Amino acid sequence: MNLLKVLATISGMTLISRILGFVRDVLIARIFGAGIETDAFFVAFRIPNLLRRLFAEGAFSQAFVPILAEYKNRRTFEEMRELVNHVATLLAIALFSVSLIGVIAAPLVIYASAPGFTANPEKLALTIELLRITFPYILFISLVSLAGGILNTFGKFSVPALTPALLNLSFIGCSLWLAPLVDPPVLALAWAVFIGGVLQLAFQVPFLMRLKLMPLPRFKSSDSGAWRVIRLMGPAVFGVSIGQISLLINTIFASFLITGSVSWLYYADRLMEFPAGLLGVALGTILLPSLSRHYADNSTSEYSRLLDWGLRLTMLLTLPAALALALLATPLIATLFYHGEFSANDVWMTRDALVAYSLGLLGLILVKVLAPGFYARQNIKTPVKIALITLVATQLMNLAFIIPLQHAGLALSIGLGACLNAGMLYHKLRSHQIYQPQPGWAVFMTKISLALITMGVALWLASGSDASWLVDSTFERATRLAGVVAIGAASYFLMLWLLGFRLKDFARRGA
Repeated sequence: MNLLKVLATISGMTLISRILGFVRDVLIARIFGAGIETDAFFVAFRIPNLLRRLFAEGAFSQAFVPILAEYKNRRTFEEMRELVNHVATLLAIALFSVSLIGVIAAPLVIYASAPGFTANPEKLALTIELLRITFPYILFISLVSLAGGILNTFGKFSVPALTPALLNLSFIGCSLWLAPLVDPPVLALAWAVFIGGVLQLAFQVPFLMRLKLMPLPRFKSSDSGAWRVIRLMGPAVFGVSIGQISLLINTIFASFLITGSVSWLYYADRLMEFPAGLLGVALGTILLPSLSRHYADNSTSEYSRLLDWGLRLTMLLTLPAALALALLATPLIATLFYHGEFSANDVWMTRDALVAYSLGLLGLILVKVLAPGFYARQNIKTPVKIALITLVATQLMNLAFIIPLQHAGLALSIGLGACLNAGMLYHKLRSHQIYQPQPGWAVFMTKISLALITMGVALWLASGSDASWLVDSTFERATRLAGVVAIGAASYFLMLWLLGFRLKDFARRGA
């Protein structure tokens, strides 16, 4: 299995989903803008979306895939199928209970996650109503993550990577056709979440059936494998997803700021997630099964080399993405969102948040690459300790930054916290002798730095002043942005090519 080819496939599927996600956000910005209704929806969606990130992109896979890989390599197919049945049954029971409690206790959830909304009874009531519609998404997406973990373990990476696109299609359809039929129109966005969860789950069922691993209701209290997954999953929820927990806490802080703050952070976060999803999620997805197999085979040298490959690709692709987000913040936001109800002030406020987020993009993606180094070894303790330290540090930075920087300070604390998390994970991997850097890192980083300088100069010259992007028409902005991005990408990769980088140098076979 060529891991570079698999990475390209997953990133391609993810790109489709992200493009549809931008279409969805453009529609939301145009139809709803950034005000009371969008603040209410984004808070209501924050809770189930947090669980989506925890499960679909983090903790469940980190706990489930290593044990499933162990069963696949060392047990019979029947034993592996029973593991899937028992894990699915336990997960479904637990998440159905959580969803039911969430719907009933929606007012308490909003009081806890956005206490600032209590000052506006209209906003509070709307947020509660929206949360009751969106909360069952947690159940659907948890089962989707179970299916995705199975498919990834068997090398079927493209199906889970494409699945999120169905949620975005649901948003697009409901925004265009359901919004005019409901009152208030923002209810259509909540129903889009519910419908999208059902569609994602239904999409993966045929592929599970082909593998003869479609889960059936089973419960056997003596199944040690299922309980191992559950035990690992609890700490992994916290350890892998500290950034998402920080985002949730940031919503609490933002709820006390001026109206629009929650929405500005949301739109900036969506832009930051584009490179994070294309690279971070894709790399984490393919690294975990391969690392788990190397660990099962006791191949420590291959384990270390695979981590080194992931880190080099991260540096190669994330650093230019972070620089581009910072330099092109206004062009990106103006082109995608400056329509309809989304005002010029919304552009400037979202820009401030995006620039702050860009400073931590490398850390956010490195966490997704470094964390599997521990979880593939079923080591939960170390990442959880690091996550606790990161959470405390992030909230201290929130308190320090929120007054002078307002909502941008909250974004900055998330990014810096992710960098701290990644730095500590890297240090522990080295000190535990899990990872040994391969030769050539100094030359590698010097060449990347030269390419970054070249790209930065090219983008700065090509993009012009920020104010000019608010004057152009939508078509002119889109055309101009495409040209600027092409110039930046060409300058970066051309310089790398001149410095001796070749695609074949990054090819790697999986276990």
